[in-house]
Amino acid sequence: MDKMVVSDINFRGKKALVRVDFNVPLDKNLNITDDRRIVESLPTIRKIMVDGGRTILCSHLGRPKGKRAPEMSLKPAAKRLSELLHKDVKFAPDCIGAETKKMADALKNGEVLLLENLRYHNEEEKNDLAFAQQLADLADIYVNDAFGSAHRAHASTEGVTKFMSVRVAGFLMEKELKYLGGALNDPKRPFVAILGGAKISGKIDVIQNLLDKVDTILIGGGMIFTFFKAMGKNIGASLLEEDKIELAREIMSKVKAKNLKLILPVDCVAAEEISDTAKSQIVKIDNIPAGMKGLDIGPETINLFRNELEKAKTVVWNGPMGVFETEQFARGTYEIADILAKITSKGAITVVGGGDSAAAVSKRGLDRKLTHISTGGGASLEFLEGKVLPGVAGLTDAKVKV
Repeated sequence: MDKMVVSDINFRGKKALVRVDFNVPLDKNLNITDDRRIVESLPTIRKIMVDGGRTILCSHLGRPKGKRAPEMSLKPAAKRLSELLHKDVKFAPDCIGAETKKMADALKNGEVLLLENLRYHNEEEKNDLAFAQQLADLADIYVNDAFGSAHRAHASTEGVTKFMSVRVAGFLMEKELKYLGGALNDPKRPFVAILGGAKISGKIDVIQNLLDKVDTILIGGGMIFTFFKAMGKNIGASLLEEDKIELAREIMSKVKAKNLKLILPVDCVAAEEISDTAKSQIVKIDNIPAGMKGLDIGPETINLFRNELEKAKTVVWNGPMGVFETEQFARGTYEIADILAKITSKGAITVVGGGDSAAAVSKRGLDRKLTHISTGGGASLEFLEGKVLPGVAGLTDAKVKV
C-alpha cells in the first residue's frame, strides 16, 4: 500500500484528473443536504491549485444507470465547491466527448473543472477501456481521492490507471490508507477489534483476517446470536443464520487455539418488535423470553466492553451493537462511540470503518473526537478483510521515480 501521493508532485502547468467522491445527498429542490464529502476533497484540490496545476474533477452521483438524469447532475456540487473555494468552478456538460476535451484543454493554471456524472455512461461501471482512455486523455496526472469507491474496479478508478503514467493518492486517500493500514499492520498494543452488524456472513472475512492481528475481539449486533446458538444457548426469536452455526463454532475454536480473547455480550435489550413504542426489557443473554428478540447490547455488556477498551492502545470498530436506527435500541452503539471518544482523548488510536458505525458516531456528534472515521463503508470493509482494493492497486508505487 506504499503509493505515491499528491505531496510528491509539483502540478505546475499540469492537468490533473482527480477522482473525487461527490456522491452527496440532495433534497427535492436539488440542494445539497450534507456537503462533507466535498469538504473532505478540498485539501487535494487546493494543493493542485496552489501549485499552479489545472484540476479536472470527476465523480459519480447516485445510480442513473447509464442515462442522463437531471436529478443526479453534479451541477449542485460545482456550485457548492465554488462557494467553498471562493473561486468559480467550471462545469462540463459531460465527462467525455469533444466539448469536455475542449474545456479541459482551455483550463489555465489554478483553474478547476468538474465533469458531469460519470454514471451517465454505462461504460463507467463496466470498466470499459475505451471510455477509460477518453478520461485519461483529458489530463497528464491521475489522482484518486475517492476511497469510498476504491473497492470498485470501474473505469474512473481502475481502468484509467492503465493509460496514465503518473497515478497518485490524494490526501484523503492517503489518510485512509495510513490509519486503516497502520491499525492492521503496525498497531500499538493491546489491539482491540469491535465487530457488530446483523450477520456473521457479512463479517466472516474481516474476522478471519483480524484473528492474526488483534489481541481481543468484542462482538455485538445481531450476529452474536449465531454464536450463542452454536454454544447451545436459548436465543428466543433473535436473528439467526442457521447455515452459519458451524462457522461460528470454527471461529471460536480458532480464537481459543490462538489464545485470543473473544468477548460476547452477557445481557441484551429484548423486545417483540423493532419500533420506538415496543415494550423492551433487559435480560441475560441466555434467558431471552420466547417470542422476543435481542436488539441491543445491555448495560452489563457495555461495562464489560468498557473495561476492555480502556486498556486498548489501538481500536478498530466496524458495525453497530444493535438496531441503532431505532432510538430505543441505540444505546449500546452510542455508548461504544462515547467510550472510544474518551480513550482517544487519552492517546489511544481509534479507527471507525465507515458505514453504520460512522453514521452512529456522526449522529452522536463525535466526528472530531476519534482518530479516524473512514469515508468508505464497502471499501473499508474490504480493506479490513485484507483484500487489495483495485483503486489503490493501480496507483504508482512510492519507490518509482517520475
